[in-house]
Amino acid sequence: MSTGRDRCPACTRLLISTRFDATFRLPDQSERLCFGIPGGLCTDCHQLYIDPDLIQLLDLGNGRCTFAIESDIVLQERAWSM
Repeated sequence: MSTGRDRCPACTRLLISTRFDATFRLPDQSERLCFGIPGGLCTDCHQLYIDPDLIQLLDLGNGRCTFAIESDIVLQERAWSM
Protein backbone atom coordinates (compact mmCIF):
# COMPACT_ATOMS: atom_id res chain seq x y z
CA MET A 1 0.00 0.00 0.00
CA SER A 2 1.34 3.44 -0.87
CA THR A 3 1.54 6.38 1.49
CA GLY A 4 0.47 9.98 0.86
CA ARG A 5 4.04 10.86 -0.06
CA ASP A 6 3.97 8.28 -2.85
CA ARG A 7 1.21 10.13 -4.65
CA CYS A 8 1.01 13.48 -6.43
CA PRO A 9 -0.86 16.04 -4.30
CA ALA A 10 -2.50 17.48 -7.43
CA CYS A 11 -3.70 14.41 -9.34
CA THR A 12 -3.08 11.55 -6.85
CA ARG A 13 -1.11 9.46 -9.39
CA LEU A 14 1.89 7.50 -8.16
CA LEU A 15 5.17 9.41 -8.09
CA ILE A 16 8.40 8.08 -9.54
CA SER A 17 10.83 8.10 -6.60
CA THR A 18 14.46 8.69 -7.52
CA ARG A 19 17.32 11.16 -7.01
CA PHE A 20 17.67 14.47 -8.79
CA ASP A 21 20.36 17.04 -9.48
CA ALA A 22 18.64 20.42 -9.17
CA THR A 23 19.32 24.14 -9.39
CA PHE A 24 17.59 26.52 -6.99
CA ARG A 25 17.39 30.29 -7.50
CA LEU A 26 17.57 32.16 -4.20
CA PRO A 27 15.96 35.54 -3.41
CA ASP A 28 19.28 37.36 -3.97
CA GLN A 29 19.28 35.92 -7.55
CA SER A 30 22.20 33.59 -6.77
CA GLU A 31 21.81 29.94 -7.69
CA ARG A 32 22.65 26.80 -5.76
CA LEU A 33 23.23 23.43 -7.41
CA CYS A 34 22.36 20.36 -5.34
CA PHE A 35 23.28 16.81 -6.31
CA GLY A 36 21.47 13.55 -5.55
CA ILE A 37 18.40 15.02 -3.83
CA PRO A 38 15.76 12.35 -3.17
CA GLY A 39 12.40 13.31 -4.60
CA GLY A 40 9.29 12.20 -6.43
CA LEU A 41 8.26 13.09 -9.97
CA CYS A 42 4.71 13.09 -11.28
CA THR A 43 4.86 12.12 -14.93
CA ASP A 44 1.34 13.43 -15.50
CA CYS A 45 1.69 16.88 -13.88
CA HIS A 46 5.45 17.19 -14.55
CA GLN A 47 6.03 18.36 -10.98
CA LEU A 48 8.94 17.46 -8.71
CA TYR A 49 8.21 16.97 -5.03
CA ILE A 50 10.97 17.17 -2.43
CA ASP A 51 10.47 16.61 1.30
CA PRO A 52 9.91 20.06 2.90
CA ASP A 53 12.14 19.08 5.84
CA LEU A 54 14.99 18.42 3.41
CA ILE A 55 14.41 21.80 1.73
CA GLN A 56 14.71 23.48 5.14
CA LEU A 57 17.78 21.42 6.06
CA LEU A 58 19.49 22.55 2.83
CA ASP A 59 18.46 26.15 3.59
CA LEU A 60 16.49 26.40 0.34
CA GLY A 61 13.16 27.39 1.87
CA ASN A 62 13.11 30.74 0.08
CA GLY A 63 14.52 29.32 -3.15
CA ARG A 64 12.76 28.24 -6.30
CA CYS A 65 13.71 25.10 -8.21
CA THR A 66 14.50 26.23 -11.76
CA PHE A 67 15.93 22.99 -13.17
CA ALA A 68 15.98 19.32 -12.16
CA ILE A 69 17.19 16.19 -13.89
CA GLU A 70 17.53 12.60 -12.77
CA SER A 71 20.93 12.16 -11.16
CA ASP A 72 23.73 10.45 -13.11
CA ILE A 73 24.28 8.30 -10.02
CA VAL A 74 20.87 6.68 -10.52
CA LEU A 75 21.47 6.15 -14.22
CA GLN A 76 24.89 4.60 -13.56
CA GLU A 77 23.43 2.25 -10.92
CA ARG A 78 20.80 1.08 -13.43
CA ALA A 79 23.45 0.48 -16.10
CA TRP A 80 25.60 -1.59 -13.73
CA SER A 81 22.63 -3.73 -12.66
CA MET A 82 21.80 -4.79 -16.25
